Amino acid sequence: MEQPDNQPTGLTAGQLPRTVAICPDGNARWAAKRGLSTMEGHFAGGDVAFRRVRDACELGIEQLSLFGFSTENWTRSASEIAGLMDVFAATFDRGIVALAPLGIRLKVVGSRSGLPQSVLDAVDRAEEATSKNDRMDLFVAINYGGRQEMLDAAQRYSGGGEDAFRQLLYAPGMRDPDLIIRTGGDRRLSNGFLWQSAYSELLFVDEPWPDFSRERFESALAEFGQRVRTLGSSHRQLPAQTPNSL
Repeated sequence: MEQPDNQPTGLTAGQLPRTVAICPDGNARWAAKRGLSTMEGHFAGGDVAFRRVRDACELGIEQLSLFGFSTENWTRSASEIAGLMDVFAATFDRGIVALAPLGIRLKVVGSRSGLPQSVLDAVDRAEEATSKNDRMDLFVAINYGGRQEMLDAAQRYSGGGEDAFRQLLYAPGMRDPDLIIRTGGDRRLSNGFLWQSAYSELLFVDEPWPDFSRERFESALAEFGQRVRTLGSSHRQLPAQTPNSL
């Protein structure tokens, strides 16, 4: 991978994760602590998402995935869901202007069933406008659940092993995340990227998503760079004192 111009201090390009997934949690709690509405929290979270996507691109991340709306989130209040859908539609159109010039290619992951037409149209516009970009892939999971993704794939699977099964997932081009970051203090995956996360490094941070700064993002990447990844092998089988061995 080409060495990025703005990589975290002290890390070589080889120590940075190539693929990162983020569960951006904590918007509502962030807003409640400030006496703001839940939707104001989601709008703040959307602004942070744009900034961290730009940061990831600048830092040389090859693929970034954001878990935006899960299949379980439909249990929220009708007013919050309607507001979130408006945020998503506006965000994808904003992405055409803000992210497409950076060379970022957008792909939305999840089921289209049940999503408002305004969101589907905005998704189609953003995916089409960025389809030829190749600097960084951005996957946004909406109406997504890891179990449902595997069930849908299993219904169509007729054999052939892991590679054949992967081709039946929602986004076959999504590589397994080297690092998964969850903000907001909870320590769980919440049905996110279950197939892809088998050997991902997990990092849970207490900051709610609207407070997740570039500096905190860089420190998360730096922590990944110091981990030893055995992928099932013994540490003794790896070169001695080699952080982040793959």
